[in-house]
Amino acid sequence: MSEQFREDIKHRLYDLKDEFEREIKRIEELGLRESLKDVTGELSSYDNHSSDLGSETFERGKDIALRDRQRILLQKVTDALDKLEKGSYGYCENCEEAIEEERLEAVPYTTLCLKCQEEVESSSYNSKRPIEEKVISPPFGRSFRNGEDYTGYDGEDAWQDVARYGNANSPQDEGGLRSYKDVYIDSDEGQGVVEEVEKLTKKDIL
Repeated sequence: MSEQFREDIKHRLYDLKDEFEREIKRIEELGLRESLKDVTGELSSYDNHSSDLGSETFERGKDIALRDRQRILLQKVTDALDKLEKGSYGYCENCEEAIEEERLEAVPYTTLCLKCQEEVESSSYNSKRPIEEKVISPPFGRSFRNGEDYTGYDGEDAWQDVARYGNANSPQDEGGLRSYKDVYIDSDEGQGVVEEVEKLTKKDIL
């Protein structure tokens, strides 16, 4: 890595540091320092319907997520500047090989070479689903088995058992429905049976 390249990277990192700090300050000044009650002008955040404050809650959560992302990037930039001063900048934290200069130009605060980054992104550890699901068996795991020849209690059955006591939706939210029982999928399925004949009791047969 040439001295000129190091200087260019250093300037870029300082520019990114200033950019992230300004963005964090901007997000915080545009409402995050105020309570949700003050932002909405409501006397209470308790309402009769779960959708009333849905938009405000979503926007607040989005702003918090954006701020936290900028904080993470700011920390990466700070760490990169620290490594630059110590002379350890530009080496992969995984394989300890030199990171390609093209990659450093694209992402100055990266800590992994392209090969190691691709391995991390493609690994099962980085899966979007929780790793615990690989060892949790039905009915507690994620186990919707639509279309499969499976008659045991699975995730779909668990959802139906809970949803028949009510959920956030009402018939008018779904449109064209008359009963609260109809607001969840396959609400007309038999509870605790697979075939209709299994509903018959001894009294029905006699």
